Amino acid sequence: MLFQLSREQAQEIVDKMMKDIPYNINIMNHEGIIIGSGNPSRVGTVHQGAVQALTSGKMVKIWKDGHYEKQGTNEPIVINHKRVGVIGISGNPEEVSPFCRIVKTTVSLLIEQGIALKSLEDEANRKKAFLESLLSHAGAYSQRLQKEAAQYKIDLLLKTTALLVQNCKLDEEYSKLLLLVPSFMIDEDTRLLLIQDKGSVDSFIERMVAGQPNILIATGRHEASIAASYTQAKSAMNVRQALDLSKKVVHYDEVKFLVKLSNTCLHENGNIVSKLEDTADLLETLRVFINQDGSISNTSEQLNIHRNTLQYRLKRIKTITGKDPRNILELFELTQSLLALYS
Repeated sequence: MLFQLSREQAQEIVDKMMKDIPYNINIMNHEGIIIGSGNPSRVGTVHQGAVQALTSGKMVKIWKDGHYEKQGTNEPIVINHKRVGVIGISGNPEEVSPFCRIVKTTVSLLIEQGIALKSLEDEANRKKAFLESLLSHAGAYSQRLQKEAAQYKIDLLLKTTALLVQNCKLDEEYSKLLLLVPSFMIDEDTRLLLIQDKGSVDSFIERMVAGQPNILIATGRHEASIAASYTQAKSAMNVRQALDLSKKVVHYDEVKFLVKLSNTCLHENGNIVSKLEDTADLLETLRVFINQDGSISNTSEQLNIHRNTLQYRLKRIKTITGKDPRNILELFELTQSLLALYS
C-alpha cells in the first residue's frame, strides 16, 4: 500500500506554506477528500476540482467560483505513476499556478521520503523476523527458510561459524569487512556475523581486531546449525563478561567447561554473588582476584589499591556471600556463581 500523508502532516504543511504564500491552500488525498486546509471547516469534505484532477491526471484550473468549487488550480500528486493526492490553491489560476507547483514539489518529496522510510522499516522488520526464525530453528531447514536465507547470502546447506562482536567503532575498514559476510544487529552494541568458509575465520577475526582497541569477539564452533553456533558464541561472550577476561577474542572451545559450569545450579537459595551486585567495587575485586589466580599482590597492583584495602574487601565479600575468596574451594564456588549470574 502506497504511503499517504496523515491529516496532521497535511495540515502542518498547509500552515507552514501559508506563512509565505498569500493564498489559501488545500491538500486532498487519493479520493479527493480535503485533509489539510487554510479553512479548517473544509477538512473532511470532497473537493470537486481535486476529483477532476485525479480522474484526468492533469492540472485543473477553475476560473470562476461555483457552488461546490472555488477559483484556483488543482494539481495531482503523482508518485511512482500513481495519483496519490491533489494540491489546490485558491485564487486566479495565472497567479497561483507557480505556487501550486512549489507546494506540490514539497508534498511529493515528503511522500517519497515517507515511502523510503517505510521501505527501510519493512526490510528491517523482515530481517529481524528472519533472524529470530534462524536462531530458534531446530532440525532440518525448510525450503522456505533456505530461500529466505539466500536473500541474505546465506547457504543453509553449509556449516557456519557465528561471531558475536561488541564495542566496535564504525571505521572504513570495519564497514568494508561487514560487506564480506552476512551480518545482523542483535542489539545496540552487538552484531552477529556468519562465516561459512571455515578456513577464513581466523584471518577474518585478525582483520576485525586490527585498529579496534576495545573490540570484543566471541565465536561458536563451525556447525551445521547456525542456532547452535550462535548459542555457543553467546555463551562464550557471557563467560568473558562474567569474569572480565582480558582476551579480545574468546572461542567457545576455550571456555566450554566454564559454560557448562555456569549452567549448573548449585545453590538452592539463589545466586550468592548476586548479593554483590549493589557493591561494584566488591564485584570488580572478585573478578580481578579470580583472574589473578588468587594472588594478593597481583590483585592489589591490578586494582591499584593497598594490600590492606584488598584484605578488607575480601573480608566483606565473605561477610556478604558467606564464602571466603581466600579459600580455594570457596573461591571456586564464587566463580561458579559469578558465571551463573551472566548465563
